[in-house]
Parts: sequence; structure tokens; C-alpha cells
Amino acid sequence: MPGKPIKLMFEGSNGAQLAGRLELPAGPVKAYALFAHCFTCTKDLTAARKIAEALNVQGIAVLRFDFTGLGGSGGDFSSSNFTSNLEDIERAADFLRKEFEAPKLLIGHSLGGAAVLAVASRIKEATAVATIGAPADVEHVTHNFATHLDQINKDGEAEVSLGGRPFVIQKQFVDDLANHDLTEQVATLKKALLVMHAPLDQTVGVENAGRIFDAAKHPKSFVSLDQADHLLRNPDDASYAASVIAAWAKRYIPEEVGKPADIEEGVIVRETGLGKFQAMVLAGRHRLLADEPEKVGGFDSGPSPYDYLSAALGSCTVMTIRMYADRKGINLDGVKVAVIHDKVHIDDCDECLKSHAHKPDGRAGKIDRFERRIRLNGDLDDETRVRLMEIADKCPVHRTLEASSLIVTHEDVG
Repeated sequence: MPGKPIKLMFEGSNGAQLAGRLELPAGPVKAYALFAHCFTCTKDLTAARKIAEALNVQGIAVLRFDFTGLGGSGGDFSSSNFTSNLEDIERAADFLRKEFEAPKLLIGHSLGGAAVLAVASRIKEATAVATIGAPADVEHVTHNFATHLDQINKDGEAEVSLGGRPFVIQKQFVDDLANHDLTEQVATLKKALLVMHAPLDQTVGVENAGRIFDAAKHPKSFVSLDQADHLLRNPDDASYAASVIAAWAKRYIPEEVGKPADIEEGVIVRETGLGKFQAMVLAGRHRLLADEPEKVGGFDSGPSPYDYLSAALGSCTVMTIRMYADRKGINLDGVKVAVIHDKVHIDDCDECLKSHAHKPDGRAGKIDRFERRIRLNGDLDDETRVRLMEIADKCPVHRTLEASSLIVTHEDVG
């Protein structure tokens, strides 16, 4: 299940700020993927969105971004070329490596597919590459402006219309394409490869898929996209491609089985560098996000610190009740706990006055109040229900919150 996308910026190959969207699954992140879009497209193409959604369901986070001069990214498109595209992908991978984790899966559409094939060997952590409608020869892209090639060679540049939008293509872009031998790079890929192509693709012929597939070593797979067009405009075609990539990737991106020495002691929380409050929470092998709501300046990309505290109380309550019910053979069909946190004045808190743990001390200060609403499902008599509610108060987190805890703080200079 996908979480809330995070808008972010990072520096590209020519110093321009590149616009990206990082889509994280709602649960623990198993791996990260990087998506490269097609020539003059953007990260917001339907196929890119659908693939990100499908991978999120599998627990894979996806970063899709706009190349230099396209979409929300800065920089001059006319000064970019295929080499700078490769460097943009490397910068995106560097960003993930620094702030989260290096990508294990690289996905590219059309010329973006050629780009991830060409750059894959530079991203050592990547174990799998998937392409959609990719050309086997990067010079194939010149067919998009073939009628302007003479003018480009003569004048050094020309304004062309691509997808109904004007773009300036410089001679350096065309010359740069000749410096890349894609089939040679595919032959030495040494990563799992999935080639996806539509037999009726009128932009990049399906023979390109055959050349890429023949050049690659095993493990490699080919999947036909049947009636799809080059851009996968039909949402059903995009969803199909997404589901295939998600299913295929599971085989080549196994969950890491960390050794005890690989896992830092305790729960580690560090800033991601994105926004004012966003933090990465590392609990053993689990990766989570903490954040604040948008109304206070956060991204709302994860639970707040007090949400996590409420979650600890709620989950501990559920587990405690379940353990007791199983031990006593109680026919409990299910437990649901809602936890509502608030800060209240101690003088206005009836429960505080009754609690031995929170006696008034003469100060009209506020106190944290956690309200649990427990639903017990099953054919239970009144006595059993009362007993299970009593057991809820024996939850260890409950006891910790009601007791006085000692927090020792010191600077970690290691």
C-alpha cells in the first residue's frame, strides 16, 4: 500500500536542481527503485505512476525524477545529452544512497530504458534492470527529429516539435549519441534483465527488444505488451506492465537477512534532509518515516512522534490481550484499539485525580492523556469482558507510560 509521495529536489549532472517524487510504501521498505522516463517526457507519465504504485504494494519505494530541463527540473534541456542523462541517473542513485538506501532496481521507459542499461554497471548495488519500449541503439532517438538533422548539422541547432511542444536540439546532442554502444553495455550487464515491448509499437520497433534480449546474458526475461502503444497511454496497459515488473522484481530483490553485527543497537532516528521535520526511523531491519502534519510545516509523510507513542500503546494492548486470551482458551475473535492522545490541564482531568500516578502537585500544568477505546469481538460473557479490560492495563507500555521513566542523554561522539 502506497504512502504519501514526497516531493524533493537534488542536484543534477550540470548543477541544475532536479525535481523528484519519492513514493514510499505504507509499511517497511524492502528496497528502493529508480525510474527513468522517456525522451522529452516527465516523471508524471501514467506508466511511471502505475509502476510506482504497484511496486509500493510490494514494499518497494520508487524515486522518479525529471531529467535536466524537463518537467519540474531546472537547467537547459538544449545543453543536455545522453551522457548527462546517465549522470542525472547516477546523481539520483547517489541521493538515494546518501539519504535512504541505494536502488536495487532500475527501471527505464524508451530512451530512459536505454539510459538505465547504459548506467547500470555504475550503480553497484542494483541487482535488476527493467526496460519498457527501449531502443537497442540510442541514435534511434534521432528519428523524432529526422527532418531537422541537416539543419542541426549545418547551424549547430534547430527548434523541433516533439509531442506538440517546442524543443531546441543542438548538434552536441546528436554527436554524443554516437559515443554509446548500448549492445556492448548490455552484454556485460551482469544483472537480471526484464525487457518489455509492444509488438505494435510505432515509435520504437519491437525488433529493438530482440536485439537487447539477444545481447544480454541470463537471467533475462521478455514480456510482450500486446496492443499497448509506446507511451502506455491506456491505464490498463500501464497497470499490466506495472504488475509484471512488481512480480518479476520480487525474485531478484530478496529481502536482506542482516547479521546481528549489521544492525545498530537500539532504535536509530536521523534526519532525511527533506523538509523541516522528516526523519528516518531504523528499528532493526525495519525502515519507517516520522514526520509532522503539513499544517505545522511537515510533509505528513509518516506518523508524528506522538502517533508512534500512541501506536506503541495500542499495539502492546492488542498483544497483551491476545496473549492472555490464548493462554486461557478464551474464544476472542479479534481486538481493536483506538488511542487518542491529548494534553489536558491536570485540574480538569478527573482520571488524573483518581490515579495514584498523577496526583496534583499544586501546579496548574498540563498532562499527557492517552484514551484507549478497546473493542473485543467474539461471543464473550460480561465477566470475561471485564477481565480482558483489566488485562489491558497490564500492558508493559501502559505501565511504562504511567510510571516515571529515566531518560539518560549524552553526546555520541563516535
